[in-house]
Amino acid sequence: MESLGIQEIVWRPSKEMIANANMTVFMKALGISEYGELARRSVEEPEWFWDALIRHCGIRFYKPYDQVLDLSGGLPWAKWCVGGKSNAVLNCLDKHLDTPLAIQEALVWEAEDGTVRRWSYAELNAETCRFAAAMRGLAYGVGDVIALYLPFLPESVAAMLAVAKIGAIVLPLFSGYGTNAVMDRMNDAGAVGVLTVDGTMRRGKLVQLKPVVDEAAAAVASLRHVIVIKSAGPQVRMQPGRDHWWHELRESQPENSPTEQVDADAPMILAYTSGTTGKAKGTILTHIGMLTKIALDFGLCMDFKPGDRIMWLSDMGWVVGPLMSLCATSLQGTMVIAEGGPDYPQPGRMWKLVQEHKVSFLGVAPTTIRTAMRHGEQEIAKYDLSSLRIVTSTGEAWNPDSWLWCFDHVCKGKAPLHNYTGGTEISGGILSTTVIHPIKPCSFSGSIPGMGADVVDESGASLPPGKLGELVLRNASIGLTRGLWRDQTGRYLESYWNKIPGLWVHGDFAYRDEDGFWFVPGRSDDAFNVAGKRVGPSEAESLLLATGKLAEAAVVGVPDSIKGEALVCVCVPSAGTKADQSLDERLSRAIVDGLGKPFAPREFIYVSDLPKTRNMKVMRRVVRAIYSGAPTGDLAALLNPEAVTELKEVLANLRG
Repeated sequence: MESLGIQEIVWRPSKEMIANANMTVFMKALGISEYGELARRSVEEPEWFWDALIRHCGIRFYKPYDQVLDLSGGLPWAKWCVGGKSNAVLNCLDKHLDTPLAIQEALVWEAEDGTVRRWSYAELNAETCRFAAAMRGLAYGVGDVIALYLPFLPESVAAMLAVAKIGAIVLPLFSGYGTNAVMDRMNDAGAVGVLTVDGTMRRGKLVQLKPVVDEAAAAVASLRHVIVIKSAGPQVRMQPGRDHWWHELRESQPENSPTEQVDADAPMILAYTSGTTGKAKGTILTHIGMLTKIALDFGLCMDFKPGDRIMWLSDMGWVVGPLMSLCATSLQGTMVIAEGGPDYPQPGRMWKLVQEHKVSFLGVAPTTIRTAMRHGEQEIAKYDLSSLRIVTSTGEAWNPDSWLWCFDHVCKGKAPLHNYTGGTEISGGILSTTVIHPIKPCSFSGSIPGMGADVVDESGASLPPGKLGELVLRNASIGLTRGLWRDQTGRYLESYWNKIPGLWVHGDFAYRDEDGFWFVPGRSDDAFNVAGKRVGPSEAESLLLATGKLAEAAVVGVPDSIKGEALVCVCVPSAGTKADQSLDERLSRAIVDGLGKPFAPREFIYVSDLPKTRNMKVMRRVVRAIYSGAPTGDLAALLNPEAVTELKEVLANLRG
């Protein structure tokens, strides 16, 4: 496993950082001096741990819970904070209104053209109350599913909080989805309302969202109303009685509106995740589940502090958007949000945003960093990143070169580069680094407390250090999805709990090294088995990228009559690198030297970009399907369809 990470510690926390860490304060409050004791007790005594966490973090309830955890129905059906009444908005906005935080910036937004808008907590609350009152006026309330087909705008944050405030359920829809993806998710959810915009700017081009809603709405029988926010300004068709301009509704709405008291474990977000086959799965995330998981992951493990300014360029249609909104407001920070992407209108746009808005807590994806590396060190050197205190990453497996580039040029070798992995179904993470542990490149400190993470073989037996296995959970977690929407038994259990009975199988490969650091090479369904040796794609991709000849690579396994599977490498050459036979030989030698002769790739294919999701995850299953001529599965999350078209054309030319 040496190829998955450099086996040297490159960052250590100072004594001052450890002493002031939120995790240290939490342990002291519990009378615990060693992190290992906290980790152990959090798994052995889950009721004690989650109750202590909720109380320490000051999560408020209208009515206290009678029981923190009820496992009478089994691990897959854990019930949390039974008997309690609460609301995420009580904890994100209401409790701040009579404090000095009311005048602090809650959010800063910047458009592609540089226009900046700023809202204080009081202003965000007022707009949230207006949205809530408007939706109540349209007869929406507890349990209704209301879709958000929105880019990341200030109004998007207020709308998301307003849906939660009235006890309804947020259905996030990626603003890049086409008609079918919007229609399918709204139909499956039974959405009764949708909030959208007339249009948004994306890489200098106007993208209209309202026409997509109009097409989808024709096939969504449950839909009653469409609220449209005027943003980019194109003319759109409005259907009388169904469609409402937000700026017109807004004029008559009050700045104060009551927050609904709901069951603490009531659904708050219905987030769909795409799979390799079949329709997308509707995961159910709750008020108390998301709040508590954010407090643990961001507040304790990653040390988010009041006053931190967090930026994680994403979309309100992915779970990262709601997650960041809830994180910033519940933990008393400021979110920096932006229209468009990280490298337009200038290659260093993300670094410019960090500099100008004094971002202290930055979220990145490894693929975003690999893209930034194409522009060279001279581009990032233009910007002052001294405000950064914490950098955290998720979405993809790192390779050592890109991790070290980020640590050297973004973190400047000082700020910790957190690694964080989990998923929508978790309301956050399974593994993370912390600010009280040293860090190796590409590593995790270990299981987040309370999760009960383990690395196991196919029978569920724990594996020793150095052995690659499935990443699983042995405990129920407060953030886990409460089944799947409209499919509360079969598919939910089949997807997560029945693969290894009694364990949550997340679908990632993982291993631990001899020093106790954890690594996740990638998805277990992306893995390949060559001559009886099962390997994650990150191992091969890291070897390719280490040659310095490639900007990106996706390595997939395809059927082979002799070896079981053979490797196919789809590569994006670095600037100035010629794609020819000599490059094939250089790259093949890197794989063979690192993994052995059986892993010599069958073929190298060169393209200008790889298929990615909006969260910058490389869609290896799509690469593998296109190469093999198999169905590609759900492509609704695809960011760059032109990459799929190019790969098909390149393969067609190669095959004559």
